[in-house]
Amino acid sequence: MASTGFKDYYSVLGVAKSADADGIKKAFRQLARKHHPDVNPGDKAAEEKFKEINEAYEVLSDKDKRAKYDQYGQYWNKAGAPSPSGGSYGRGASDFDDVEFGKYGNFDEFINDLLGRMNNGGGAGGGRGGDPFGGGGFRNPGNYAGGASAGSGANLDIEAKITLTFSEAFNGVQKPLSVNNESITVKIPAGAKIGSKIRVRGKGNYSPQYTSQRGDLYLRIELAKHPFFQFDGDNLTCDVPIAPDEAVLGTQIEVPTPDGSVTVNVPAGVKSGQSLRLRGKGWKNTKGDRTDQFVKLTIVLPKDLSAIEKEAYETLKANRSYDPRSSLKSVKL
Repeated sequence: MASTGFKDYYSVLGVAKSADADGIKKAFRQLARKHHPDVNPGDKAAEEKFKEINEAYEVLSDKDKRAKYDQYGQYWNKAGAPSPSGGSYGRGASDFDDVEFGKYGNFDEFINDLLGRMNNGGGAGGGRGGDPFGGGGFRNPGNYAGGASAGSGANLDIEAKITLTFSEAFNGVQKPLSVNNESITVKIPAGAKIGSKIRVRGKGNYSPQYTSQRGDLYLRIELAKHPFFQFDGDNLTCDVPIAPDEAVLGTQIEVPTPDGSVTVNVPAGVKSGQSLRLRGKGWKNTKGDRTDQFVKLTIVLPKDLSAIEKEAYETLKANRSYDPRSSLKSVKL
């Protein structure tokens, strides 16, 4: 967007001349979000304001450009490159008229790409221009939680998800990955849980200006669904069926745990849906300790009865000493 006359970029962003880089970036992000064309569809004034904000940020976020702007004012972009008469001219503000807003999935993707473009003239590594994981199903979500490497002005950390089986997460595993066309092996410690993150230092995006600088890779753990085990907070849960006679008389059953089956005593008279706690048989934590596993008992009725079973149930029915619906006799409006 070509500048027409002098613009007070500090006023455009609403910051003082003494504002530091973080303050300028924060102001830019807030204003850019407010005036983004996706937030203001069809509003030409908002789009022009958005481009003006971009122009101001490009100058004030660049140390050299900001110094020239503070020194030369409206003539700042004529200081730098040689002119035909032996003077010097600089590159004006970038042309933002050709920004294709529709190509960005969300606002953060646009900001990540824009910040990288401003600091490299064409995007930081791992942006929308290419998959930093070599087609391995990962992506850079524009997450700024990790911060930027000093001097780069762009976030170099990347975050990706990795799906593990319950066995891999419980026991720990080494997984080969391809990151920015580089093959690496990541060690996942035992006890990884859904949503936990593994930090791999120095395996993120490269700085567009300083090749010795590189961000970190953050792997967010996801677990493939297991047919038996589920999570309830830090503990494990499972459903185990029992027969009616086992519920009435009590019994011993074998219950799977992450590291093998154990014998569990089912007390007589247990109710369907009641849970039993297996202490120290749940998930591992970072200290190597174990949480608990809860066994939810479900009384399952037989579908097909043998002649002996049917006769036994008939005898039980004829000789039952209690009425399970006796409490209903007192129910009334």
